[in-house]
Amino acid sequence: MARALIVYATRSGETRKIAELIAEGLRISLVEAEVKDVKEIKSEKDLEAYDALAFGSATYHGDMMQAMKTMLFLAEKAALEGKTGAAFGAFGWSGEAPNRIYDTMQHIFKMEMVSAPLRLKSSALGGGIQMAQDYGREIAKKLGAA
Repeated sequence: MARALIVYATRSGETRKIAELIAEGLRISLVEAEVKDVKEIKSEKDLEAYDALAFGSATYHGDMMQAMKTMLFLAEKAALEGKTGAAFGAFGWSGEAPNRIYDTMQHIFKMEMVSAPLRLKSSALGGGIQMAQDYGREIAKKLGAA
């Protein structure tokens, strides 16, 4: 069974909710999915055992949260090239964080990315629950699991 890790950085808890919904979509597609707070990632080895990784952060003052930036520097040392990648995040106003994470994963880590980052104001608004679960299914499809 394929394994996926969803790592999030959150301010209000919304990005965590999105991460959990993405994990539901992966599990529905028969992919083993773990959800972790970015603070739980202590070493690049914490990332290497997975077939797919999704990194998400709230956008704060036009950027991703500092804890996610720090984790991305750590992830640069991990063997992620060619693995399936995805990026997501919640935002209140501008929503740049998911795009910046996505670009880092694609161009620096050389990961095989899903079609686009997922940007949601809230999982509870405008079909957000379904969109996040569908994003998990899209990751699974990229893995060949769905």
